[in-house]
Amino acid sequence: MNKGQVMLITVLILSGTILGATTIAGLLTLYQIRQASDVMNSTKAIFAADSGLEWRLYKFFKQDSQVCQECPDGGACPQPVFENSAAFQATCVSVGGAATSTVIKSTGISGNAARALEIVLQ
Repeated sequence: MNKGQVMLITVLILSGTILGATTIAGLLTLYQIRQASDVMNSTKAIFAADSGLEWRLYKFFKQDSQVCQECPDGGACPQPVFENSAAFQATCVSVGGAATSTVIKSTGISGNAARALEIVLQ
Protein backbone atom coordinates (compact mmCIF):
# COMPACT_ATOMS: atom_id res chain seq x y z
CA MET A 1 0.00 0.00 0.00
CA ASN A 2 2.93 2.32 0.66
CA LYS A 3 4.24 1.93 -2.93
CA GLY A 4 0.82 2.86 -4.34
CA GLN A 5 0.73 6.10 -2.38
CA VAL A 6 4.21 7.10 -3.59
CA MET A 7 3.24 6.43 -7.20
CA LEU A 8 0.01 8.41 -6.82
CA ILE A 9 1.85 11.40 -5.28
CA THR A 10 4.49 11.24 -8.04
CA VAL A 11 1.82 11.30 -10.76
CA LEU A 12 0.05 14.22 -9.09
CA ILE A 13 3.30 16.22 -8.75
CA LEU A 14 4.29 15.57 -12.39
CA SER A 15 0.85 16.48 -13.72
CA GLY A 16 0.78 19.64 -11.58
CA THR A 17 4.20 20.67 -12.88
CA ILE A 18 3.17 20.13 -16.50
CA LEU A 19 -0.09 22.03 -15.94
CA GLY A 20 1.78 24.95 -14.37
CA ALA A 21 4.35 25.07 -17.20
CA THR A 22 1.69 25.03 -19.92
CA THR A 23 -0.30 27.72 -18.11
CA ILE A 24 2.73 30.02 -17.93
CA ALA A 25 3.62 29.35 -21.58
CA GLY A 26 0.02 30.07 -22.62
CA LEU A 27 -0.06 33.36 -20.74
CA LEU A 28 3.25 34.49 -22.26
CA THR A 29 1.97 33.61 -25.75
CA LEU A 30 -1.26 35.48 -25.10
CA TYR A 31 0.65 38.61 -24.03
CA GLN A 32 2.82 38.42 -27.17
CA ILE A 33 -0.27 38.11 -29.38
CA ARG A 34 -1.91 41.10 -27.68
CA GLN A 35 1.24 43.17 -28.05
CA ALA A 36 1.70 42.23 -31.72
CA SER A 37 -1.93 42.95 -32.56
CA ASP A 38 -1.80 46.55 -31.32
CA VAL A 39 -2.12 47.76 -34.90
CA MET A 40 -3.72 51.09 -34.03
CA ASN A 41 -0.86 52.31 -31.81
CA SER A 42 1.71 50.91 -34.23
CA THR A 43 0.15 52.89 -37.09
CA LYS A 44 0.00 56.06 -34.99
CA ALA A 45 3.68 55.61 -34.09
CA ILE A 46 4.65 55.17 -37.76
CA PHE A 47 2.77 58.32 -38.77
CA ALA A 48 4.33 60.25 -35.88
CA ALA A 49 7.82 59.12 -36.91
CA ASP A 50 7.08 60.08 -40.52
CA SER A 51 5.84 63.52 -39.45
CA GLY A 52 8.97 64.02 -37.36
CA LEU A 53 11.14 63.06 -40.32
CA GLU A 54 9.30 65.45 -42.65
CA TRP A 55 9.51 68.28 -40.08
CA ARG A 56 13.25 67.76 -39.59
CA LEU A 57 13.87 67.60 -43.38
CA TYR A 58 11.90 70.83 -43.88
CA LYS A 59 13.88 72.48 -41.10
CA PHE A 60 17.15 71.15 -42.56
CA PHE A 61 16.53 72.43 -46.09
CA LYS A 62 14.54 75.61 -45.43
CA GLN A 63 15.54 76.97 -42.03
CA ASP A 64 18.98 75.58 -41.15
CA SER A 65 20.64 76.25 -44.53
CA GLN A 66 21.51 72.52 -44.57
CA VAL A 67 23.24 72.57 -41.20
CA CYS A 68 21.93 70.60 -38.23
CA GLN A 69 20.88 73.27 -35.73
CA GLU A 70 18.68 72.70 -32.73
CA CYS A 71 15.81 75.00 -31.81
CA PRO A 72 16.67 77.55 -29.11
CA ASP A 73 14.18 76.83 -26.32
CA GLY A 74 11.86 75.24 -28.90
CA GLY A 75 10.38 78.63 -29.78
CA ALA A 76 12.11 79.41 -33.07
CA CYS A 77 10.86 76.30 -34.87
CA PRO A 78 7.56 74.90 -33.60
CA GLN A 79 7.06 71.17 -33.98
CA PRO A 80 3.89 69.45 -35.23
CA VAL A 81 1.34 68.70 -32.52
CA PHE A 82 -0.87 65.60 -32.68
CA GLU A 83 -4.47 65.39 -31.48
CA ASN A 84 -4.08 61.79 -30.31
CA SER A 85 -1.56 60.34 -27.89
CA ALA A 86 1.22 60.00 -30.47
CA ALA A 87 4.48 61.94 -30.18
CA PHE A 88 7.86 61.98 -31.88
CA GLN A 89 11.48 62.83 -31.22
CA ALA A 90 13.61 63.84 -34.22
CA THR A 91 17.36 64.44 -34.24
CA CYS A 92 19.83 65.61 -36.88
CA VAL A 93 23.54 64.78 -36.70
CA SER A 94 26.38 65.63 -39.10
CA VAL A 95 28.84 62.76 -39.39
CA GLY A 96 32.12 62.29 -41.23
CA GLY A 97 35.28 64.09 -42.19
CA ALA A 98 35.79 65.54 -45.68
CA ALA A 99 32.69 63.91 -47.17
CA THR A 100 30.16 64.95 -44.54
CA SER A 101 26.91 63.05 -44.31
CA THR A 102 23.86 63.99 -42.30
CA VAL A 103 21.77 61.46 -40.39
CA ILE A 104 18.19 62.40 -39.51
CA LYS A 105 16.42 60.03 -37.10
CA SER A 106 12.81 60.20 -35.99
CA THR A 107 11.15 57.99 -33.39
CA GLY A 108 7.35 57.92 -33.13
CA ILE A 109 5.66 56.75 -29.93
CA SER A 110 2.02 55.87 -29.31
CA GLY A 111 0.90 53.82 -26.34
CA ASN A 112 3.35 50.94 -25.95
CA ALA A 113 4.43 51.01 -29.62
CA ALA A 114 7.54 52.82 -30.81
CA ARG A 115 8.66 52.99 -34.45
CA ALA A 116 11.79 54.65 -35.84
CA LEU A 117 12.72 56.02 -39.27
CA GLU A 118 16.11 57.29 -40.45
CA ILE A 119 17.44 59.14 -43.51
CA VAL A 120 21.11 59.50 -44.39
CA LEU A 121 21.96 62.49 -46.63
CA GLN A 122 25.36 62.42 -48.31
